[in-house]
Amino acid sequence: MARTRVRLQDVDMPGCRVNGMKAMILAAGRGERMRPLTDHTPKPLLKVGGRCLIDYHLAGLAEAGIQEVIINHAWLGEQIERELGDGGRWGVKIHYSAELQGLETGGGIFNALPLLGEAPFLVINGDVWCRYPFAQLPATPAGLAHLVLVDNPSHHAQGDFALRGGHVCSQGAPRLTYSGIGVFRPALFAGCSRRSFPLAPLLRRLMRDNQVTGEHYRGRWIDVGTPERLHKLDKELSASS
Repeated sequence: MARTRVRLQDVDMPGCRVNGMKAMILAAGRGERMRPLTDHTPKPLLKVGGRCLIDYHLAGLAEAGIQEVIINHAWLGEQIERELGDGGRWGVKIHYSAELQGLETGGGIFNALPLLGEAPFLVINGDVWCRYPFAQLPATPAGLAHLVLVDNPSHHAQGDFALRGGHVCSQGAPRLTYSGIGVFRPALFAGCSRRSFPLAPLLRRLMRDNQVTGEHYRGRWIDVGTPERLHKLDKELSASS
């Protein structure tokens, strides 16, 4: 049965609810570009609009019906566990995947697979801020991964990937930027080992076999990767509250 494409708010994508899916927030980065702010505070706990960055993700995931969240951490990870606790204040159950040293995006997800289980799961970078409606992600990707792409920010004008016919391609135009939001099948990591490795090269190999689908999100999304962008977002959210 063909899947009907619909327009949902600022998202061009097939609608499918993720209620019951597990989610992972990547929070193990050192935050080098954020120094000196991250010398004593892990990046996901930096505040904008009076709330920690990761607070917005947890609230959005809970609103989408997600009940279990895995958070990996390395740098100052004990602060993350102390601040977030078991997740009860958001109505979710938080599990922690501690890393002695950061395992990068791919290694961090692979290390957490025993907590994520055998079903497809949602992953979101802990250092982005957005209004993306998580409830509209596909609960079962057509391939091994489904990525949310956004318009290129000024600091990343070259983009990452192209989107053609609902599939994400490593080559082609126009270019779009990976938002750090995706749904992955555990089989994506077949053959990987417990080590540090980035996610992007793994995804690019799968793109050659049309195993990565995607969508273009046109709503608000910010890579909060520098003190300047953090300060700008903080002023905006504080003024609108």
